[in-house]
Amino acid sequence: SYFLRHARSRNYVSESEVCKLESVPLDFGDYHPLKPITVTESKTKKMNRKGSTSSTSSSSSSSMMDPLSSVLDGTDPLSLFAAAADPVTTAPPTDGARRKRDKDESSAVGSDFEPWSSKRGEILARYTTTEKLSINLYMGSEKGKATTTGSAVSEKVRTRLEELDDLEEGSQKELLNLTQQDYMNRIEELNQSLKDAWSSDQKVKALKIVIQCSKLLSDTTVIQFYPSKFVLITDILDTFGKLVYERILSMCVDNRVSLPDNFSPESVNDTAKETCLNWFFKIASIRELIPRFYVEAAILKCNKFLSKTGISECLPRLTSMIRGIGDPLVAVYARAYLCRVGMEVAPQLKESLNKNFFDFLLTFKQIHGDTVQNQLVVQCVEIPLYLTLYSPAIDWILQCIAYHAPDVLLTEMMERCKKLGNNALLLNSVMSAFRAEFIAARSMDFIGMIKECDESGFPKHLLFRSLGLNLALADPPENDRLQILNEAWKVITKLKNPQDYINCAEVWVEYTCRHFTKREVNTVLADVIKHMTPDRAFEDAYPQLQSIIQKVITYIYDFALLFSVEKFLPFLDMFQKESVRVEVCKCIMESFIKHQQESTKDPVILNALLHICKTMHDSVNALTLEDEKRMLAALINGFIKMVSFGRDFEQQLSFYVEARSMFCNLEPVLVQLIHSVNQLAMETRRVMKGNHSRKTAAFVRACVAFCFITIPSLSSIFTRLNLYLHSGQVALANQCLSQADAFFKAAVSLVPEVPKMISVDGKMRPSDAFLLEFLCNFFSTLLVVPDHPEQGVLFLVRGLLNVIQDYTWEDNSDDKVRIYTNVLHLLSAMTQEAFIYHVDKVDSNDTLYGGDSKFLAEINKLSETVVSQILDHLKTLGKEETLKRQSQLALYFFNTILAHGDLRNNRLNQLSVNLWNLAQKHGFADTKTMVKTLEYIKRRSKQPEMSHFTDLALRLPLQSRT
Repeated sequence: SYFLRHARSRNYVSESEVCKLESVPLDFGDYHPLKPITVTESKTKKMNRKGSTSSTSSSSSSSMMDPLSSVLDGTDPLSLFAAAADPVTTAPPTDGARRKRDKDESSAVGSDFEPWSSKRGEILARYTTTEKLSINLYMGSEKGKATTTGSAVSEKVRTRLEELDDLEEGSQKELLNLTQQDYMNRIEELNQSLKDAWSSDQKVKALKIVIQCSKLLSDTTVIQFYPSKFVLITDILDTFGKLVYERILSMCVDNRVSLPDNFSPESVNDTAKETCLNWFFKIASIRELIPRFYVEAAILKCNKFLSKTGISECLPRLTSMIRGIGDPLVAVYARAYLCRVGMEVAPQLKESLNKNFFDFLLTFKQIHGDTVQNQLVVQCVEIPLYLTLYSPAIDWILQCIAYHAPDVLLTEMMERCKKLGNNALLLNSVMSAFRAEFIAARSMDFIGMIKECDESGFPKHLLFRSLGLNLALADPPENDRLQILNEAWKVITKLKNPQDYINCAEVWVEYTCRHFTKREVNTVLADVIKHMTPDRAFEDAYPQLQSIIQKVITYIYDFALLFSVEKFLPFLDMFQKESVRVEVCKCIMESFIKHQQESTKDPVILNALLHICKTMHDSVNALTLEDEKRMLAALINGFIKMVSFGRDFEQQLSFYVEARSMFCNLEPVLVQLIHSVNQLAMETRRVMKGNHSRKTAAFVRACVAFCFITIPSLSSIFTRLNLYLHSGQVALANQCLSQADAFFKAAVSLVPEVPKMISVDGKMRPSDAFLLEFLCNFFSTLLVVPDHPEQGVLFLVRGLLNVIQDYTWEDNSDDKVRIYTNVLHLLSAMTQEAFIYHVDKVDSNDTLYGGDSKFLAEINKLSETVVSQILDHLKTLGKEETLKRQSQLALYFFNTILAHGDLRNNRLNQLSVNLWNLAQKHGFADTKTMVKTLEYIKRRSKQPEMSHFTDLALRLPLQSRT
């Protein structure tokens, strides 16, 4: 009991003054702590003269010294690491140069050019078939394998010549009745076989594989699969072209020095040139036109090794070769491949690309010839479907031509397309490939051309869709905008097929939102509802409907305006599938949180968003992932925070009550509601300046009641504990003393339920540290809580100590004693005449008891119990394995006495000396800590009324670890 009977009397005001930092006048000038730091580049010169210091010259005139640069002495370790790990310097010269060259070649066209690779996946997904396919596989013979090192050179040459004679008559195996997936797998096997043959030095076998694959491109028996087949086969051709080029390039290395990036044919050695010519001669001996064309096109880049003009001479010849291909579909894809290779190796040779396209225009009428028509009849393919097969090829050719092309050339090509009959296919590709600004500026011209197209060929709605895609990227002339929309929508609204309709409408919704008011948007949405509701057509169009919603909320992000669009909510009703409906609701809520700058009380917005949030909430079930729950809760919380009824606090509380009933399954939302209601109570207190009227007092009690009945529904025990404490503090601040007591009692009664392990971020952790933190916060609050007149002195503190005593602590844990030590801090503060802090308009125990001796006697009894518990525990730690814990706790208790005890009392002084010695007794004390503690005591001894610390310091020896 002597601890608190001799607790140090505190004058908190004077202590605060003593502990204040010394204020020094500072001329800030332009300096501001939040201003970005200017990082200065320091150049350090080391002087050779004896005694000289390094002088630093800065390239910046800023007065701010960068703390990171200043310690580096001019050397940046990251730069040193980067230099040490530079692949160009560490890798062999050949690899480094090749990597750099590949980068340069890939950037021959700018990043604004859409590469073929981005179209590949779309083509494979769009052009599919359920019909059976066939494929001829090359079966390599033993004589095609590489000879051993011991073989005679003449034998190798003779074998190669025999293989060349047999180049196209190699052993083949025809596989029939393949599904599309089987076919794709076989093509992939061929690609791998090519790489394997090449790596095992079977170059002729690799060439045979490429030839056989190229022959497949002349087969149009399953015509609707042809675009996808083209993609798969040309992947193999690209692989072959790269292998040949890299092989010849590797032969140009002289003394481990590779060719420069822009090498000239003169710098290529004779061996490499001979090998390159050999490849071209091999390919020239291929009898069939299509494989000969494709394989030569694949190694077009190798002409760089032979002559400067090789590529520019080959492109026109290859373009002319395509004229010999009779099937217009096969021919147009051959032209597309030539354009593709041409753009990679010589994008500057646009004349050949233009010639390629004009050749195509000359043969365009073949598409409607008898040969093609007969083929379509045999395969039961309609003309509109057949024409769409041309789109990827023509789109690519036009994209290559239109890249950075002047408007004059684009206009000329447009005029040429106009002169052709049945030109809808071309017109669609022109709109897909040309710059959006070019198309948008001539929108009315294109609409006129679309009207003149033959409906029986290429569907007009696809043309309007292509036009709409351009108008989403570039704006047409302002005077034409309404007329363009009317002309397009006349055609779109007449479409009977829901899928065709929605594909078009989805594109034109963006144009409508960009340029028109909510009236036009409402009309468009109404038309979509009208077309998609019959026979539940919307069920097959969820992606397009989602896209429409996304576009509407992108352009109309004023939610008062959005919800005044009459057909917006009926449009949402079409999302009947729950997963899709929830995704749409999430999009809307994300847009609201992103764009809503000010809080709202608009009933239209509130009702609509409550409905949307309820939809999200109701999708939560036992299978919902925790991440998904967190995301939904965050969106709903974002909405709740944006709702404000101003000074109408009762209406605000009613909204929170309604929200609680709607979102009861999402715990983070309930937590947010409790915080919001507590904030509402404190806002009421602020408005009333702490002087509640009868009405506001009743309102605050209603807020407190809301929290009290909501907290038990939460599952996380520490969330409940912290909310009980927080809500109790709010009740106390609003003079609701009995309600505050109820919160604190609930918190006390909940402590025994804290489990030993709790889940934190999905991992199980011991709960001791969390409980210790909570209890320390709780003690700080209990200082200002006045005693209940009917419950006895310090009834809450006693109740909490009983709970701590009965709680089952871990055997190797000292948290219980640390808590008891913190209780001594609380009891010491309670013995002061005036507490360190108070709650405004609430009388704490210092005012109620006025330092009454009975009150102090009760505190002394409590402290006696607590101190005896601490000392008993220190005794139990006397075993060898727990001596380190004993040392730490002894020092912890010593510091408590030092801060809160009156050390003029001899017994307390002796206790502190005993604890100091115990902390050092077995050599586990941290010497630095002990030295600093002793220095602190000596400094304190120089302060007024602290002279007794001088004697104490003399009684505290420092023991070395030895």
